[in-house]
This record gives sequence, structure tokens and C-alpha cells, in this order.
Amino acid sequence: MGIQMIGIDHNRAVLDVRMIFSFTKKDAGAAVEALKQVPGIEGCVLLSTCNRMELWASTDDTFSGSLFEWLCRHREVSPQKYEEYFISRRDREAVHHLFRLAGGLESKILGEDQIVTQVGDALALAREHYAADHVLEILFRQAVTAAKKVKTNVALSPSDTSVVRTAIQTLRQKGMEFQGKKCLVIGNGVMGKLAATQLREQGADVTVTVRQYRSGIVEIPRDCSRIDYGKRMELFSASDYVVSATVSPNYTLTRELIEPRLNGPVTLIDLAVPRDIDPKAAGLAGVTLYDIDCFQEEARSEEQKKAIQEAEKIFEEQMEEFYVWYECRDMIPKIQEIKEKAALDLGLRLQRKVRSLPVTQGEQEKLQDEIQSAAVRAVNKMLFGLRDNMGAGTFRECLDALEQVYGDSQIIKT
Repeated sequence: MGIQMIGIDHNRAVLDVRMIFSFTKKDAGAAVEALKQVPGIEGCVLLSTCNRMELWASTDDTFSGSLFEWLCRHREVSPQKYEEYFISRRDREAVHHLFRLAGGLESKILGEDQIVTQVGDALALAREHYAADHVLEILFRQAVTAAKKVKTNVALSPSDTSVVRTAIQTLRQKGMEFQGKKCLVIGNGVMGKLAATQLREQGADVTVTVRQYRSGIVEIPRDCSRIDYGKRMELFSASDYVVSATVSPNYTLTRELIEPRLNGPVTLIDLAVPRDIDPKAAGLAGVTLYDIDCFQEEARSEEQKKAIQEAEKIFEEQMEEFYVWYECRDMIPKIQEIKEKAALDLGLRLQRKVRSLPVTQGEQEKLQDEIQSAAVRAVNKMLFGLRDNMGAGTFRECLDALEQVYGDSQIIKT
């Protein structure tokens, strides 16, 4: 059995290439359901964000296929055309990468806030579609736990880190101001809300689009106005900045929509993958277009490099916990059997003593059950304590010895 992944990210491919392998939530669910049916695939998780797509799988010994080739068939593209953009990792290399990824060490913005949530959401989606097995469940949960520990204990970056914050900082460095400017934010999802909130913090007059088909109360960020998505172009002409951050597979702004409504300079900021704004719009007079790849983090400082080392120490500790579990997971049935037999043995040894107590039969039975339960907990603590403090080979030898000690013939009969 093994763990493997393939991935494409901002370091290896430009936005136009990443778009080909980006997945909506619905598409990701269908993909993991399909992959789970492949012989030899025990479990799978698909992570798709604005900067990367990663496909994870745990496999049994019969799996001899290629995740990359399967992905290309699923996407109906040529493997030869895109092979150079992908990287594959296996086992410990893959595990280490996931911990770094969840902790924000692989992000454009060091220590970004959103990635740990996205990793957790990817696992939740796989679970929802019955695609995640026990190995990936434990691995992804351990990675999220380690990432949260790093965020709490290590100062990788400022407290508020996101692509939106970086975009605003980058534009300010270019001399742009937001105080009193009119901003239209297309999209009221996580990224859209974040963009609207941070633009309001900069003093902008912000209007957010909402969809008519949504039922119930639709919340928008505080102090922002709202407009129906279908009427967005009515506000376009009066806007200084237009930010689009949706999960739509189609453009929210095309050149044909924009051109007749231009009424002066406008800055378009596309934070979506796939793109929300037609790249051809950049050719229109007065239009300045930025996509998500335009916002790069500045070079890492010496303080950040030291913080990365601190984060790696935390990852090493948490990864070791995973490896101990992973290398011993096949022993769990044997542990369970030994635990139950040891508890039974203790219960039988104390049975005569319990029967001699001056209490009712019901109280004797209750006491016997409590003894049994306490014995199970004590043996469980001992066995897993041994597992966590010795090598897998030595622990296997201990289990073999205990299995002989607690063989059926060794348990006291009364």
C-alpha cells in the first residue's frame, strides 16, 4: 500500500495552463467518485485552488496505473502536452509536501490563511463522496492539525495574509489609492467577501453582486451595498475598480460587455481560476487588467527563513505521529484482540473475589463490567504507549509475544 500525488501549481504553470486542470466543487466530487472506482485505488482526495490542483491517492499493491494519465483522460487532454507542468510525489516525500502545503510554506504568500481551510475542505468533499479512505483521513487531519499549530506558535507572516491583501498592497505600491473610490465586487463567496471587506477597510465605496436564485437571507460584508448580478454592468461605468472572484466556469466580464460601458479609466482585478475576466479586455483603452498571477510575494526575509525552520520542526513531530500510525495500522486488529483477551483474563481472575463480596448479584455484575472496562482502557494505554515509543519491528515482536501469552489456552477458566 502507498500514498502518492500529482500536482500542478503557480511555480510550474501559468494561469492559462492551470485553468485546464482547475475543478469546481461539483466537478471535483465527480472526479473523486470516478477515480475511486479504479482498481487498486483505496482512497482519493482532490484539492483545487486558485494557485494549484493536486490529486491524492492511497493505493494497494495491485495498483500499477498513472494518476497523471488518468487525470488527462478525465479532462480529455493530451498527456504529452502537459506532462512538463506536473510533479509527482510518493510516500514520505508526498506526506512532507502536504504538511508544508497546509502550513502555507508552499503558497505564493508565505503562511497564507486560506490554504489550511482549503485542505480541510478537500478532505470533507472526498468524504462526502465516499472517496477518502482511513489513510487519507488520518494524513489530511494530521496535516491540518500541524498547520494550525504552526499558525498559533510561529510568526510566518503578518496576522492577515491573503491574496486579496497582497493585491491591495501591490496596487498601493504602484501609486493607486482606494479611499473614496467606487469598487464593484463580483461574487459574494469566500474570496468575494474577503475582497469587499478589505476594500472597505481601505475606505472604498463597495458594492457586491448577489444572485437572484439564492433563497433565504444573503449576507454581504458590513457597510457594503448590494446589486443583483444581472445588473452588474449598470454600475460598471461608475466604478474605479472592479474585482471578480467567483467560481463560475464562464467569464463574468467579456470584452463585448465592457467596451460599450467604458466611461474613463478602470482597473480590473481577476482573482478567479478559471478566469472571470476575458483577457482580451486588457486591449481596451483605459482598461488595466490584473490576474491572480500578478500578485507575487516579495523575497523572504531572514526572520521568515528562521520561522520556516521552526515550522518544519513542528511538522517533523506531527509527521512522526502519522508514520507510527501508518506503519503499524495493520496491527490494530491484533492489538484489539490482545486487549480484549487481557481484559477477559483479569476479569476471570477477579471473578471469585467479586462473587464473595456482600452485595447483590446485580451489583456484582455491574462491578465486573467496570473492572472489564478499566482493564481494556489500561491495556489500550499500555499497548499504544509501546507503539509510540519503539520501532515498528520491535513493536511487532512485542505483539507476537503477547499474543502467545494471551492465547486461548492461557486464559484462566472458571
